[in-house]
Amino acid sequence: MEKRLLILTQKVDKDDPILGFFHGWIERLAESASSVTVICLELGRNELPGNVKVLSLGKEEKGMSRIGYIKKFYSYIWNERKNYDVVFVHMNQEYVLLGGLYWKLLRKKIFMWRNHKRGNFLTRMAVGLSNRVYCASAHSYTARFNKTKLMPAGIDTDAFKVGPDVKRLPRTILFAGRISPVKRPDILIKAADSLRAVDEKFKLSIVGDPSKGSEGYYADLRKAAVLLEKEEMVVFYEGVSQEHMPELYSSHEVFVNLTETGSFDKTVLEAAACGCLPVLSNISFRSLLPSEYREFLFFKEDDAQDLEAKLKETLALSQSKRAIIGEKMREIVIEKHSLDKLIKELLQDFQKN
Repeated sequence: MEKRLLILTQKVDKDDPILGFFHGWIERLAESASSVTVICLELGRNELPGNVKVLSLGKEEKGMSRIGYIKKFYSYIWNERKNYDVVFVHMNQEYVLLGGLYWKLLRKKIFMWRNHKRGNFLTRMAVGLSNRVYCASAHSYTARFNKTKLMPAGIDTDAFKVGPDVKRLPRTILFAGRISPVKRPDILIKAADSLRAVDEKFKLSIVGDPSKGSEGYYADLRKAAVLLEKEEMVVFYEGVSQEHMPELYSSHEVFVNLTETGSFDKTVLEAAACGCLPVLSNISFRSLLPSEYREFLFFKEDDAQDLEAKLKETLALSQSKRAIIGEKMREIVIEKHSLDKLIKELLQDFQKN
């Protein structure tokens, strides 16, 4: 592909527990583009090929103001205007709102990826300015628009696979992601406490850091889990980088996700690709579960009692049955949501336009 890309994203950092995956997207897009310019709000550790230039708006620097970010943004898109043909905005509609009219005047094609459940007038404006909009979930706010295309979630199945040297520990449960009310780990703690009360044996790992503003929620979560921690049935860990996540998934039997329908949490697919069985309530994923195991792995949203029942069932599975379900889940991720499939579809769209 001879196209020159401008990519705009929130953060470029291989070590970021939440956004580190996007580093891989940039690498793969750069393989087929003549050049890639990336503008990010914050820059961390990166190892990108020589045809990639990364420009930070400066969040990693202390004291930068919002006005400072905006000034840098406009200087970058102006100074680099001869170095890109296609604009790909990842998640942040603000970039489209700020630069959309300018890119239209320069006849740059605008592609926006936005997968949030909620949206507003500004979202509709960003969609209007975009040539094409992408999302991975049919329940995303942007899925309603004619110019929106449903896309694979982009899981690197070469990296996310069962670790050959990792032992999957029996009766282990994993929760991984930022700790905030929207992720609802408190429901999982309630279910775990009920399992403890009926003398079920398990070990729950909660991996992640509190998001900004959720420090109080995290403290309350730790208080609610005090008995579970005392009996070593729950262990809290700090967030880990993307490169360590496959080992984490491969060492646990069950992965629990409690985000509401409309989101499309990539961790569910990453876990499934590693053979860690996802137990979830998000209807966005329901069709991805093997039909014969759909009810078995699906619980009612915000229902700790139903989650407890599903955890009992999954923890009681035989090793052979677990392996069969895990293999089917991995096949589904490869077929429908691999990074290879995503990059191929993105490049075809960029080329056509």
